[in-house]
Formats: sequence, C-alpha cells, structure tokens
Amino acid sequence: MTFRKWGLTIVAVSAAAIFISFGFWQLRRLDARQQSNLMLASRRYAPAVDPTSLPADTGSARFRPVRLRGRYDFDNQIIHTLRGRSGSPGVNILTPLLRDGNDTAILVNRGWVYAPDGVSVDTKPWREEDTLNGTGFVETFPTAGVFTPPNPERPRSFRRLDRTALSKLFPYPIANYYVVLSDTISNRNPALGATPSPNVPPRVEPASLDEGPHRNYAVQWFSFAAISIIGLMIFLRRA
Repeated sequence: MTFRKWGLTIVAVSAAAIFISFGFWQLRRLDARQQSNLMLASRRYAPAVDPTSLPADTGSARFRPVRLRGRYDFDNQIIHTLRGRSGSPGVNILTPLLRDGNDTAILVNRGWVYAPDGVSVDTKPWREEDTLNGTGFVETFPTAGVFTPPNPERPRSFRRLDRTALSKLFPYPIANYYVVLSDTISNRNPALGATPSPNVPPRVEPASLDEGPHRNYAVQWFSFAAISIIGLMIFLRRA
C-alpha cells in the first residue's frame, strides 16, 4: 500500500478504536444506572416505616418511604431556592415537623411554589393543616461542594441545604435527613378522591427511574466506529 493508504488506515482504525471505547464507556454507565435504579426501586417501593425504624446510616435510609405524624412549626420553615419545575422557576418549602415524645424535628419538603426569581415567595398562602398524617421518602443533605451563605436579607432561604448552617436556625435539634412529602392523608376526601386543598403546594416528584441516554449514545459511538471501518474498506477498494 502507498503511504497515503497506510496513513488513512491508521487514522480510520484509531478513530474506530476510540469510538468503540466510548461506546463501551456508555454501556458501563448504563449498567451503573440500571444498578442504581434497582437499588432505588427496592427502597422506594418498600412499605413505609416510622422514622425511628430507619437505618442510622443516612446513605442506607435514602429514598426509603416513611410515615409522618406530628405538628408543623410554620414559624421556623425555610426556603430551598432555585428549584425548577416543568421549566418554571420556583422554590421548595421545608417545614419542621414536631413529633410527640421526640425532641428532634424532621424537616419536611412540603412541595414546590412558583417564584419568578426562583428565590422570593410569600409562604402565607401555603399554610396547610397544622397537623400532618402522611407519607414521604427520605432524602439526605449534601455533604460536599460549595455552600453559599444565605443572603442576610433572606436568612431562611438556602441555595443548598447545608445542615450545619440549618441547625443554627432552629430552637431544637433536627434530623440528619429530611423527608420529601408525597401524600397527605388528612387532605383526602373519600367521596371526591385525593383532591388537596388550594393551600397545599404541589408535591415534589421523586427521581425518575429511566435509564437515561446511555444506550442511544453507545449505539451512536459504535455506529461511528462502523462508519470509519466501512469507509476505509470502500476507499481501499476504489483506490
């Protein structure tokens, strides 16, 4: 073969090898996503338990469904800012739940509220019943990354839920996890169905169990590899 053919062959084979490696990388990511989904599903669809029955390790408790009963402390609720929903800006409202016989409050993510700037919201229209009887799933506080201090003008609004900073806001200890509320039994009407009252914010949806785009990306990379080899073969035959 001529030097040109050898050069093109090396380039095409090298490109195909790189594309194939990218394809297998996406397959490994797909497998990791599937394993994560299996773990998530095993926890999400387990029976709801009392918070006192959760594992001490928050990593093992994450996503597990829990039953919540107690009284909201609306005076001490906080705002989780810059929370999007269907392309709209907003915030999540987290309210401490006080439980009988337990001095540790649980922060409850009651739901999402529209806010044009993703930061400011009037929480008064979103005051639900004072007592809660419902279910939700456990979520953990982030432990890594940059925790920006709250704006002094909005000391109870947080971009990221820094548990260390949050603990200083409350007159009582808070749990080392929070709960995303999914269903409130007290807001059900047996005759009309589960229709919440107008002051109940839309609940936050749990993470999707889809497999993501990794399978399609893998197919694309393998296709690029095939095109490189087929194109090389066509060139060598015609040259």
